[in-house]
Amino acid sequence: MEVGGRDPGCFTGQGRSPAAVSSGRPPAAAAGHTLVARDGGGRARGEVDVTAMMRLFGYVDVTDSGFIAAVLSIIFNPLFWNVVARWEHKTRALSRAFGSPRAACYCLGAVILLLNCVRSHCFTEAMKSQPKLEGLDCHWAYYSGLAILAVGTLFVVSSFLALGFTGTFLGDYFGILMEAKVTSFPFSVLDNPMYWGSTAIYLGWSLMHASPAGLLLTAVVAISYTIAVLYEGPFTEEIYRQKQKRTKNK
Repeated sequence: MEVGGRDPGCFTGQGRSPAAVSSGRPPAAAAGHTLVARDGGGRARGEVDVTAMMRLFGYVDVTDSGFIAAVLSIIFNPLFWNVVARWEHKTRALSRAFGSPRAACYCLGAVILLLNCVRSHCFTEAMKSQPKLEGLDCHWAYYSGLAILAVGTLFVVSSFLALGFTGTFLGDYFGILMEAKVTSFPFSVLDNPMYWGSTAIYLGWSLMHASPAGLLLTAVVAISYTIAVLYEGPFTEEIYRQKQKRTKNK
């Protein structure tokens, strides 16, 4: 499927009800849906129109095998590298197996890169197998997505250059610690720029393909990285706290 063109199967009604197919709209577009929030006395405090959200889900077949594969690959990657890195920090098994912490870190980094390639492939294939969103299938959405993708790439590449290979791929879990906290760009702009840059890349890619499935998968990426940050942050801080203690005791 070309980025700028329409996929022939985009509006064939796959995964939609007969009424939705005949009207050319996803199921949620046939009628508005409103959530009304009420206070303790039963008075309405506000209304939230969920038609747009339902419309988005109406274009996505979450039972499609390609979509499921993409979700699983997105969730698996940060789970894998966190489990393996913590296991290495506790046992030093990889460092012994590869002869040195640095060699073991490079091996894990290579595996993570391979897994990320698999994830990106599954993500793209899931978008191709699902319908496009008519409102996003236009020039402004395509070029907006391209700009977001470029910004995300900038954050990812600049993060890698600032951290180096071992700093990027969990070297601190292998005992390869940095001398000082990195505060240069992009870390001067936001925390965890590698993760959010990667999320931006997927968001931009989804907009360029006018893909509601891609947007939903991007949300899964963001949630996975948010959980990873909550899991990694305190542990990494503790590693460097222990380093400071050892330095003071010398």
